[in-house]
Amino acid sequence: MKEQKRARAVTSGARAAGLHRKLIRNATVLTLDPSRGILPQADILIVGDRIKEIAPNLSASDAEIIDASNMIAMPGFVDSHRHMWQGAIRQQFPNQSVYDYFDHVLGGLGPRYRPEDVYIGNLVSALGAIDAGVTTVLDWSSISNSPQHSDAAIEGLKVSGIRAVYAFAGPQTGISPWIDTEGPRYSEDETQAARYPSDIRRLRPQYFSTEDQLLTLALGADGPDHSPVESAIAEWEIAREVGARISVHMAGNQNLAKLVKMKQRSLLKPDTTYLHCIDLSDEIWEILKETGASVSISSSAEMEQGFVPAIQEALDHGFRPSLSVDGETDAPSDMFTQMRTLFALQRALCVRAGQNGTDPPVLLGVEDLLEFATVAGAKANGLEHKVGTLAVGMQADVILLRTDRINVLPVSNPVGAVVLGMDTSNVDSVFVAGRSLKRDGTLVGVDIDFVSRRARASQEYLLPTKCNE
Repeated sequence: MKEQKRARAVTSGARAAGLHRKLIRNATVLTLDPSRGILPQADILIVGDRIKEIAPNLSASDAEIIDASNMIAMPGFVDSHRHMWQGAIRQQFPNQSVYDYFDHVLGGLGPRYRPEDVYIGNLVSALGAIDAGVTTVLDWSSISNSPQHSDAAIEGLKVSGIRAVYAFAGPQTGISPWIDTEGPRYSEDETQAARYPSDIRRLRPQYFSTEDQLLTLALGADGPDHSPVESAIAEWEIAREVGARISVHMAGNQNLAKLVKMKQRSLLKPDTTYLHCIDLSDEIWEILKETGASVSISSSAEMEQGFVPAIQEALDHGFRPSLSVDGETDAPSDMFTQMRTLFALQRALCVRAGQNGTDPPVLLGVEDLLEFATVAGAKANGLEHKVGTLAVGMQADVILLRTDRINVLPVSNPVGAVVLGMDTSNVDSVFVAGRSLKRDGTLVGVDIDFVSRRARASQEYLLPTKCNE
């Protein structure tokens, strides 16, 4: 009965629909492909889950015709780090500090979560991402209180229809984010309720037996940032054993000795994304660069919690960072906000550098921010061969953005309009692997009332005092 109720949130017919030919006509196409750039007026032919052709005046008599005359077509946004289990408590703590977050959300609410709370949190977050034009997201699932919690998180992602990297992570319990724990926070003892990181050996064959699917696997590593180096080595080795990418929070220079030791063990590789990267020394940046790592910046969440995002440091060390939402408890959940906050911050930092008598860095342009939100995100998630650009043979993860809305019309600079003028109200249509997940401004096949009731019930269980205020 519970599984039937869960399935009602998104109808199976809606997700099965659309695996045929679609012809998007007369769009302004932002390919994000350097070889093609911007096509002022072109069509996109989608066959099955892939892009078959991009050119003006295409014809396909047996295709569904989608008129995009007043729209921009571009790759879906790619989020490289989001704690999706918090979807049902989004924006509930808008004024919290980072210490409040670790104490109240992770330490206070995290242990209370039931599998059904994880499921609805992930589903709400995923549907919200789709609605905002995010077609790919890395779910940093730091709520693996039990195998059942992990299963519920994966189910929520699967039901939503989004493309996702599920980053299996141990439950975080309110420790300070910048100091070591006193030992490993996982157990190989099968009698323990939480089996982190060993349960990834079960998850790999059960849910991720092939890379040719919407959901892929990563490990959300606790260390070295939050644990002793011995624990980090054990985590990273098991990730490599099962062929999972690694995503890890990173801040502060106290990690240098740990990273050096891990580098000596040949554990630092290009399959790793480092999150935040605030207050890192040049030595750490050089290690990350030398080992081929990628970087993710959560500009809005970081600034709201009192930190200066490491955008200039990343650029200075040769990184093209990806963008991410982080936690929705106190941060906006769309990529429009991430792009424009980082755009404004980097320019402010450049001006300040010039005022201080140093040579100011090169200003980012809106084209850079759009690349960070698509191409760089795809690379950070290990999916650049599938998504992030619109090109023949790529997966048909496409969004259509309306240009006839008062917040952007009349549009003559499409990239400027997307980065500086648009918001989620401009997202008309969303396609993931050729499937229609949003059309004409509305999510396809989603019972919003049902999702809302489930989310409210979860919220009232997790926050009974707050909900009764």
